[in-house]
Formats: sequence, structure tokens, C-alpha cells
Amino acid sequence: MVLTKEKTKKINDFVYLKPRSIDEVAKHMQVNWRTANRYVDKISSEQGTISTKVFRGGTRGALKVVFWNNVERLHSSEIQERLFNQIVFGKQKKDFSPTEIVQFVDKDKKKIVVMSEAQYNSSQNSKDFADRLRSAEKQIMFFSGNLTFSNIKDHDKRIHDILEELGKRKVQTKILTSVELAGIENIQNVLSINSRTGYNSVEMRHCYQPLRTTIIDSKVAAFKEVLDPHDYAKDEMKDRLYVLYYIYDQEWIEWLQKVFWHLFRRSIDAKRRIEELELLK
Repeated sequence: MVLTKEKTKKINDFVYLKPRSIDEVAKHMQVNWRTANRYVDKISSEQGTISTKVFRGGTRGALKVVFWNNVERLHSSEIQERLFNQIVFGKQKKDFSPTEIVQFVDKDKKKIVVMSEAQYNSSQNSKDFADRLRSAEKQIMFFSGNLTFSNIKDHDKRIHDILEELGKRKVQTKILTSVELAGIENIQNVLSINSRTGYNSVEMRHCYQPLRTTIIDSKVAAFKEVLDPHDYAKDEMKDRLYVLYYIYDQEWIEWLQKVFWHLFRRSIDAKRRIEELELLK
């Protein structure tokens, strides 16, 4: 059974009132459990309006609950609310440092790698990034500045090509990035993946935001920060450094996903943005 806009709205409205089990959704939609579960997973991955959590997993009494994914209502602390406001009102990468988040993650749930410019641009670093993307099973989210990452090469394959491979495996890619005249060709190259996968495996929206972050499934959130000597007082820093932060804390990853969806739902589709920019030529 096809999930239509009407069915999506009906499920969203139902879950918005209060959390529901998959059984309740199935009865409300007059479908079987498997169909209801498929509907819920599709809405969760494509729109982010709802999320699920399994209680007593692995037992006969396992219960899958669907709840409304509203970041404004789901801050678990004042710290997350403050960070959320900093991200939402930030426009450029200098407006927010990943350390603001990473400092609150337990040591055993994070990893920090500091690199020189040569190390960052090395083939080994490119391979590590590509391999992480290839490990995706369901979805990748990119908080991006201008999509320059899509041209990174792992041997003879660009990240652009890897995203196409993932799309053919039904792994979805969601991207927040600034869509400007100067980068339209690069953006169109990434969007062209959809014509080859046969469906919207890549969805991109225009948004100015300060994060440079990749979230792979719910397994890891990887941040990049560049420390430039020009941003510091004379002699405070000699060379440019690249810092990669990896966090594996489920609570923080889920919170970042909510931040992503908050921005994504309020941003304009990249194709529509391009149509408007084309009028300026």
C-alpha cells in the first residue's frame, strides 16, 4: 500500500496528540502491523516529524512506540536548549564550535583527532571518510557549508560517487547547505544522483547554518573544525590545524538529528532555490 500525503498527515496528527504504539497506528489506519511499521519508518526517515523507540527489545514483550519529534519540546537539559539556540541563530562556521557539544560527552563516547593540513588532505583521511559513509545502512545527514566535501576523492571515486552507490542500496542522503550561484554546478551534480538511482535518494535544502557535521545512521556524528592562525593573536598559533570530533553518545546523536530536522523542515528545497537564482543570470 502506497503512503500518500493524506495517510502521512493522518499518522502525524494521530501521533502529535500523544505517543502511540505501532498497534495503535495500525488500528487507526486500518492496516496490519507490518504496513503501519513501514509507514512510520518512511515518515521518520523522510520527514523527521516522528521518531520511534523500542522498549524491552529482544523479548516477546517488545514494544515499539512512535512519538512526535519536536526538538523544542524535547530538550533534556538547559544546556541543549542553549546550544540549540546558538546553532539555529548561527549562519557561518565561525559562529559555533563543535567543542560546545563535545565537552559534554563522556570520554569513552567520543574521539578527537588533530591533523595538520597535509594530514587532513591525505589519501588516508579521504579513505577513512569514504569508509565511514559506506558503512551507512539507512541514512546520512550532512550539515554542510557549500558541498565541497562531495568532491573529495578516495582513489578514483569521489564522495559524490559513493553517495550514488549508497542511493542504489536505498540509503538516503539528507543535506543542509547554502545554495548559491557560485556553487550551483556542484549542487546540480549531487542532485543528478536521483536520476540515476530512480528515486529521491538525495534530498537537499538551502540553509545557512554553522555546523560542519555528518551523522551516519544513529551510530556516529562527525564534526570538522578548522583552526586558522589568522583568527588568533600573533604567534598564538603557527600552522592551520584541522580537528575532527567523533561522538558515539546516543542521546547527543538523537538530539543532533532533531536539530537537523528542525532546520530541514523550515528550509527551501534546493531545486526551487536554484530556479530563483537562475533568474539573476
